Amino acid sequence: MTARRRPIVQRPVAQLPCGYAALLKDIKARVRAAQLKAGLAVNRELVLLYWHIGREILARQKQEGWGAKVIDRLSRDLSREFPEMSGLSPRNLKYMRAFAEAWPEEPFVQQLAAQMPWFHNCVLLDKVADTEARRWYVRATVEHGWSRNVLVHQIETDLYRRQGKALTNFKRTLPAPQSDLAQQVLKDPYTFDFLTLGAAVRERDIEQGLVRHVARFLLELGSGFAFVGEQYRFEVSDKEFFVDLLLYHTRLHCYVVVELKAGEFKPEHTGQLNFYLSAVDDRLKTAGDNPSIGILLCAAKDKLIVEYALRDVKKPIGVAEWRTRLVRTLPRQYKGSLPTIEELEAELTGGAKTPAAPKKKSIGFRSEQR
Repeated sequence: MTARRRPIVQRPVAQLPCGYAALLKDIKARVRAAQLKAGLAVNRELVLLYWHIGREILARQKQEGWGAKVIDRLSRDLSREFPEMSGLSPRNLKYMRAFAEAWPEEPFVQQLAAQMPWFHNCVLLDKVADTEARRWYVRATVEHGWSRNVLVHQIETDLYRRQGKALTNFKRTLPAPQSDLAQQVLKDPYTFDFLTLGAAVRERDIEQGLVRHVARFLLELGSGFAFVGEQYRFEVSDKEFFVDLLLYHTRLHCYVVVELKAGEFKPEHTGQLNFYLSAVDDRLKTAGDNPSIGILLCAAKDKLIVEYALRDVKKPIGVAEWRTRLVRTLPRQYKGSLPTIEELEAELTGGAKTPAAPKKKSIGFRSEQR
């Protein structure tokens, strides 16, 4: 005789009190914020500790003539005393010494350098020799929260010397402090080293390449830029017009119109961009937006021609060059004088040289009308 199974009684789910979900969400946010603050505090204390250790080593070496072997011995003794603590290798102790030598002022270390992770500081010690440039990268890293990879990228593309260098008419066309902030947002040249472009490049090729690599494009533009669209269409008197790239800047609170030119800057380019800015201000700008600004990116420019072209333009426009490592890094005097791929292959394989095509006098960009 089989035993009868008791029916499973489902207990009613406890009803959550009103407002519980909001409370849980708030507590989670507070815990995460506290964890972040604790992590930042630990990093700050660690960097300050490294600075004090480096300062003591530096002082002893200067006063008592300690050599490199003392650092090796110090590393062994400290590691024996604090086996659970990493970062006490001879190499890292030398970084501590270099760190203290680079930043002798403790207030700067406390307020800025200690706000960055230790290995960010090591990157700056390795890659940036100029003190003012190093200070600039420290401030920019703290302000924008750059990761180590982003910091390396900004150093390798020489952002310090490019930032704020575009030719603009912002001082005449924008109120202060908007004009100063807008000037610092732009750079010259822009480095699109992620693009692979040939000599006969067209504007559309550049545009499509930037859109394919939109994350890297926005990284090169700088913090605050948001992508709105490419070939942004609008109509004026039943005629279609297309903006190459339309962006929005969250700190400037304005639309940014980007026009790309494969060739050298021409004065008529500013008229076209001025027209687009008028259309964007009329069709898209709201009461909370500042006047739209334009960025004209070209392969080359003459400073005096740009200054004349912008002198009487009433819309805020900046002009800068764009570059890729593939096309722009070879000095002009060497273009066309190096061996071809066929000649290199023949030399490496020991075979006969393949007849090379006639060399061009120079490699440049061919501008195309749309």
